[in-house]
Amino acid sequence: MKKTLILCCAFLMSFCNKKETVVQKKKHFEMYKMSEMALLMEQMYVENTRLKQRIVNNEPIGEFPAFFEKMPHAQMTDANENDIFFKENTKKFIDAQKLIYKGADHTKKNFNSMVNSCITCHELKCGGPIVKIKKLYIN
Repeated sequence: MKKTLILCCAFLMSFCNKKETVVQKKKHFEMYKMSEMALLMEQMYVENTRLKQRIVNNEPIGEFPAFFEKMPHAQMTDANENDIFFKENTKKFIDAQKLIYKGADHTKKNFNSMVNSCITCHELKCGGPIVKIKKLYIN
């Protein structure tokens, strides 16, 4: 009886020790941190969603948001991505965005042209959230 009790205790103690070892081997969870560019693009998406609604509702669209001008200088996840192609397409995007605020006659057309500039860059550069961007189009 004593041997059985001792074996049971030894078994239970070995099980507890293994469980403790497993707990100690868990890795520390690290939260993903978005780059300055990713955060800026999220902000631009929100702004353009609001802008789309104002255009659809025939409301005043306001002034060109200055934070769009940060795009060429924003820190990217991979600094090598900030190449000539990106710089050229950033300029095209900002020019297209500004055109929306300048031309009241073709605001819808200009807005959709701006969306096209986003998609063109994302198709050729990073493959970003194209499905999400397409939701900005004004039909």
